[in-house]
Amino acid sequence: MEEGKRQRQVAGAIQEEMNDIFRRLNLSMIAGGMVSISSVKVTPDLLEARIYLSLFQVPDAKEVMKVIESRAWEIKKELADRVKHQFRRIPVLHFYHDDTLDYVFKMEEIFKQISAEKKATEEPNRGDDTDPASN
Repeated sequence: MEEGKRQRQVAGAIQEEMNDIFRRLNLSMIAGGMVSISSVKVTPDLLEARIYLSLFQVPDAKEVMKVIESRAWEIKKELADRVKHQFRRIPVLHFYHDDTLDYVFKMEEIFKQISAEKKATEEPNRGDDTDPASN
């Protein structure tokens, strides 16, 4: 089902506020890594918000997610204070690890490895350019 206009507006407002809240509560830098909100999806009834977090150079993603989950009430309270005049009800917040960035890095490494292997197999063949037909 396609996302409605109101869902996109609510999700955009939540994402904008959440970015600021994470900076204010010192959640954007955890365990030497960076945490950012990659996207927010809101259910059609606007009662739930799924917040996808992108973790960059974080040693233990599960531990970081636990820290964020443990402070979820504080995050929701801060969000409620900021958007109480825009929304009738503050949605329930669910946090998810967005591993798209990890997937991209993994794919880049695979492509680099394939490229290196291809160059390695082409190098020995270049020395054998002696074509008997050309003599």
